[in-house]
Amino acid sequence: MYPDYDHLQQAAKDHLWMHFTRHGSYADHDVPIIVKGEGAYIWDAQGKKYLDGLAGLFVSQLGHGRTELVEAAAKQAGELAFHPLWSYAHPAAIQLAEKVASYAPGDLNRVFFTSGGGEAVETAWKLAKNYFKLTGKPMKHKVISRAIAYHGTTQGALSITGLPLLKQQFEPLVPSTFRVPNTNIYRAELHADDPEAFGRWAADQIAVAIENEGPDTVAAVFLEPVQNAGGCFPPPPGYFQRVREICDEYDVLLVSDEVICAFGRLGHMFGAERYGYQPDMITCAKGLTSGYSPLGAMIASDRLMEPFLSGQGSFAHGYTFGGHPVSCAVGLRNLELFESEQINEHVRANESGFRATLERLKDLPIVGDVRGDGYFYGIELVKDKDTKESFTSEESERLLYGFVSKGLYNEGLYCRADDRGDPVVQLAPPLICDQSHFDEMEQILRVVLDKAYTLI
Repeated sequence: MYPDYDHLQQAAKDHLWMHFTRHGSYADHDVPIIVKGEGAYIWDAQGKKYLDGLAGLFVSQLGHGRTELVEAAAKQAGELAFHPLWSYAHPAAIQLAEKVASYAPGDLNRVFFTSGGGEAVETAWKLAKNYFKLTGKPMKHKVISRAIAYHGTTQGALSITGLPLLKQQFEPLVPSTFRVPNTNIYRAELHADDPEAFGRWAADQIAVAIENEGPDTVAAVFLEPVQNAGGCFPPPPGYFQRVREICDEYDVLLVSDEVICAFGRLGHMFGAERYGYQPDMITCAKGLTSGYSPLGAMIASDRLMEPFLSGQGSFAHGYTFGGHPVSCAVGLRNLELFESEQINEHVRANESGFRATLERLKDLPIVGDVRGDGYFYGIELVKDKDTKESFTSEESERLLYGFVSKGLYNEGLYCRADDRGDPVVQLAPPLICDQSHFDEMEQILRVVLDKAYTLI
């Protein structure tokens, strides 16, 4: 038992406002308090051990307890704990920008640091609008994104997000954002038996949206390599290649939102590399530091920077803690460890085993689909496997929040049970995990999901 556990519990209930949390759930229950991490495992304040099946929140790429990253933070804090990047630079930011640019595809050589992913998305949208104003196309300001997709919680990023229930309590939001279909082929009404045709159709809907809004008004398309919300939708073959063609045809910027997918989650530094497409901007965060210090970034092509390189103008945008010296030092050491420990190679070597292990769960009547890539998977739960019938809102509430989420945690697996879209269980473990961890996940999932089916 953690020291002063009872006081911590009461203080949490009296003072701590947790994120995306149903605080009413803790009126008669203890708040889970996580106090330690080591490798792929975390421990709560009562001493119970859990497999971290979500890498915290798609963050802890190198696992917990990495003293190398702690030491990098301490060393930088001793030299220069803080200085902003407002007209001044510091070595940690310069070196990390150079390192990140060396990984980014094509001419994405300009790195704008933020505190996190939502800020990176805000930055990308603001840059898109600013760029077109400076290059003679001032009406280009609208953004297209996909249904169900999540891009952040700030006013702009939330406007780009395609989850109506997440947005309605904060309306009115920033106008001029529009939705197109996502790549959920499991629930496709057209071309469900032909991934290439489905991908072409889904991409072409972006062209339809641009035409509907007017090509001279659309600035950018925001897409994740693998869409997170809804339960891990990978792109069909040829999808991103067709999207690139459309963006080039209409002079629309393609933003690859890789807040989750970058830095090894898909076995590459960037998801765009895995799927072979060239974005105009990449937004990233999370795995950039493996969570040891907050940091995000917007990476832009040279042509987007070009209008700001002469004259007296500037990109009038920034964050106090964007490019924080300690965070940048941690990020640089994190990426050095990626290279020396061959993390991307490890993910690519083991991803087929991860997929095969999770697909064993398809023998359960409640498991309709297993999808994803790399170390990033979603398991969709269904009422009827043959018809793909999903659950009603009430059933989903009872199933996911009433049983599955608590059941997995009680059995020793920290992951996400979510109903943004159809009910899914998401898994994105630290990138250091191997077959023993996959087997442990599968065994816990099997026990809990087998019980869950009896509750339908």
